[in-house]
Amino acid sequence: MSKRILHGKVISDAADKTVVVRVERQFQHSLYKKFIRRSKKYAAHDEKNRCKIGDSVQIQECSPISKRKRWVVLSESG
Repeated sequence: MSKRILHGKVISDAADKTVVVRVERQFQHSLYKKFIRRSKKYAAHDEKNRCKIGDSVQIQECSPISKRKRWVVLSESG
């Protein structure tokens, strides 16, 4: 099974080698047909501390690194 890849923005880079990424998704309500936005935060591993707040990044699923980190930063674009 392939690993999921998500796109999001960095909202925190305070921890060492870790960034918090907000991933937004948009879907249509089944009854009212209105588009709804939902977001979720993921802790991702950033080995070289390159990502800064506001950067757009791609994160990929990986094996557990710590209690909350199960994602790793693939690429970034300021």
